[in-house]
Amino acid sequence: MDHSGHGMDMNMDLPPFTLARGLEWSADSFFLIGCLLGLALYAWGVVRLRRRGDSWPVSRMILWTVGVLTIALVMCTKLNDYGMVMFSVHMVQHMVISMLSPILLLLGAPVTLALRALPVAPRGRKGPRELLLMLLHSRYMKIITHPAFTIPLFIASLYGLYFTPIFDFLMESKTGHIAMMVHFLAVGLVFFWPIMGVDPGPHRPGYVMRMLELFAGMPFHAFFGIALMMASEPMIGTYRNPPASLGIEALTDQQAAGGIAWAFSEIPSVLVLIALVFQWYATEKRQARRTDRAADRDGDKELQAYNAYLTSLNARGQ
Repeated sequence: MDHSGHGMDMNMDLPPFTLARGLEWSADSFFLIGCLLGLALYAWGVVRLRRRGDSWPVSRMILWTVGVLTIALVMCTKLNDYGMVMFSVHMVQHMVISMLSPILLLLGAPVTLALRALPVAPRGRKGPRELLLMLLHSRYMKIITHPAFTIPLFIASLYGLYFTPIFDFLMESKTGHIAMMVHFLAVGLVFFWPIMGVDPGPHRPGYVMRMLELFAGMPFHAFFGIALMMASEPMIGTYRNPPASLGIEALTDQQAAGGIAWAFSEIPSVLVLIALVFQWYATEKRQARRTDRAADRDGDKELQAYNAYLTSLNARGQ
């Protein structure tokens, strides 16, 4: 197995895993550049709004930054090195980058920020803002954000990847490993995007339907974890013979990976439910304010009409 160029020549001599060793700096250049670019572009958007006199919630800036940092945490530290030879550490990477990072990034509302910050192109031309709007309203986007697509994709990214030779093939090279991690992040983003409902998108169901979409996908993560824990032999070729320097057994490490996958499925459910409850509450408050303003404008005609209706009923009864 060729891991050349990914620091995997060092992984054969990695000492036994500890959290302190896992958190040592060991940057993957692709993800380091991506994280720095993500922070810089978001900061540019916020600065552009502020110079224009518009505000942008600090909470969204914090959520976006933390989301980017969670990607850096699992891809720019030695967790990435250990993840190449320890299934349990790889599973932490997978769960964070596919289920925690996307939720935090989406709560940062990057699409809304881009639409507000990008300049409007001159009439007859198409700039970045217009192209983004075209993409948001495209048939392609309607398909990839529909639950009939996102839920099967979310499930296939587990079972179709780990229980077939695809995983071992991707782990043979740096490019394959990067592609797999980008795929995990992308799948998480398209799965949670319509559920979170922060940014505009073609698929925007009601709050109850969003919760149903969330719970339709989560049990499969739990079943996947249980399958790994219950297996009587190592199931993934890449992790069948861990380096002796780690002092671990492949089956024990696989059971730990299964436990992580099983336990982690609860975390995004709780985070998303909290976000949805707050959004629902905020929507109800906005609706109540609109109703109050409308009542102030028309002298509460709806209430007056209802009172007149009750009076007429009372008169008829006499």
